[in-house]
This record gives sequence, C-alpha cells and structure tokens, in this order.
Amino acid sequence: MDATLFFQQCLTGISLGGAYALIAIGYTLVYGILRLINFAHGDIFMMAGYFMIFAMAVFPWWLSIPIVLLSTVLLGLLIERIAYRPLRSAPRMSVMISAIGVSYLLQNLATYLFTALPKGYPDLPGLKRIFHIGGISASLVTFLTPVLTLLLVAGLIQLINHSKMGMAMRAVSKDYETAALMGIHINHAISFTFAIGSLLAGIGSILYFTDRMTVFPFSGSLPGLKCFVAAVIGGIGSIPGAVLGGFLLGLGETALVAMGYSTFSDAFTFILLIIMLLVRPTGLFGEKKTDKV
Repeated sequence: MDATLFFQQCLTGISLGGAYALIAIGYTLVYGILRLINFAHGDIFMMAGYFMIFAMAVFPWWLSIPIVLLSTVLLGLLIERIAYRPLRSAPRMSVMISAIGVSYLLQNLATYLFTALPKGYPDLPGLKRIFHIGGISASLVTFLTPVLTLLLVAGLIQLINHSKMGMAMRAVSKDYETAALMGIHINHAISFTFAIGSLLAGIGSILYFTDRMTVFPFSGSLPGLKCFVAAVIGGIGSIPGAVLGGFLLGLGETALVAMGYSTFSDAFTFILLIIMLLVRPTGLFGEKKTDKV
C-alpha cells in the first residue's frame, strides 16, 4: 500500500471513529451516572436520522439541523422520564430490561411509521463536497467529523469539570444519597445527562448518515452496539476512553476493509471486546473499584 492510499484509509477510519465516539459518549455518560447501559441509545441515533429526512422535506437545512437536534434531545428526555425514572429504586436488572424494551419499541415503531424500506438521507449543502489535499481526496464531512468530535469532547470535559451542573453530575455519579443530602436535584442532573448524550447522538447521526445516505429502522442497532463496545474498550464511564475506543474501532474496521476482509469488519469489533475483557476488564481508562464490606 502506497503512502497516499494509507493516509486516505486512515482519514476514513478516523472519520468513522469520530462518529462512533460521539455515540459512545452517550453510553458512557449514562453509565457513569446511573450504572445503566442505555440499550435504546443506538435507536435514538436511528430516530435522529428519520427526523432529518422529514425535517428537510419541509424546512431548509439551516433550520432542519437545530430542529433535529432538539427533537433528539426531547426523545432522550422522554425515554428517561417514562422508562427509567419510575424504576430508579428498582433492581438494576429491571432497568436493563426496560432499556431493551425501549430499544425494540423504537425499532418497531419506526418500522410501523416509516416502513422497513431504506429511506434516502438528504444531502446537506457542502458536506458531500470533495476536497483534495495532495493526493488525498475526501468529502468535507470526512474532514469535519474528527475535528468536530474533538471540539465537542473538549467542550464537554470543560462543562463537567468547571460548571455547577457538571459538579452535580460528578457528585451524583459518586453517591446518590450523599448528593441529595447536599442539596443536588438528582432528577435534574440525570435528565441533563440524557440530554447531552442524545444531543451528541443527534450530531453523530448527521455525520454518520451523510456518508452512508440511507436510514432504516434497524440502522441504529449495529452502530449502537459497536459504540457500546467502544465505550467498554475505553473504560465505560470515561469520556476520553469512549473517544479513544471509537477511534480504535473506526481505524480497525477501515483497515480490514482496505485489506479485503470487509466480511470480518463487524466481527473485529467483538473480537476486540473479548480480548479487552480478558486482558483489562475495566477498559483502557477504567478505574478498578472495590466493594466495601
């Protein structure tokens, strides 16, 4: 493989990894606060794709994007309010079953409302424009995705470390009861976490579907599962870990496709997960926790 082709494939892998990272952050944020794997997160990402299709049929692109992001955030908040909040004090298994139920509900609702046939994702002006840098050529969205991902992650880390709500989120993640005794509104902190995760999933859907150009009711299942794996590999609960895990998966999948092993690109994700669980169960950035007796 010559140098130009190598860098071309690296750029493609980094771009895919950036989209994965944005979705993986949603998993890691919710887990960090609730110790819950939000299995419906990939389907929120899928619904964001449909929101864009229908928004662009009525509104111009510059109005459709904020409408889609707002709708995705509202969907995430609705799921948290209806499916998760009533089970706050229930056993963890009950909440996990609820999350799986919401996932299947969204998939079947999308099938019922939009049919199972793939729908074309609208072209957002400029994102598919091809740029040439030396011998490397790629669309604007390919260049934009990793840059936007890193900017959003930097902003999110600043928010969590240097804002009142970020302090509340960190306190809730450490200890529910103590945070409540300190005057922190638990429900507000949790809702804010879901809002941030859903917002990033909405942005990730725009970047992801712009390159893949079709949306169908199960188009969030496999990417959602891969992003969960990315969060586990990086150390679930760690934002930098989720980002690194997303980029590792994107680069690994692209490398396999470039070498002619595209059949195994999905299997690679889960092989990497098994290896990580065997070698370092807490992930690359995860902290080992011990239970107090």
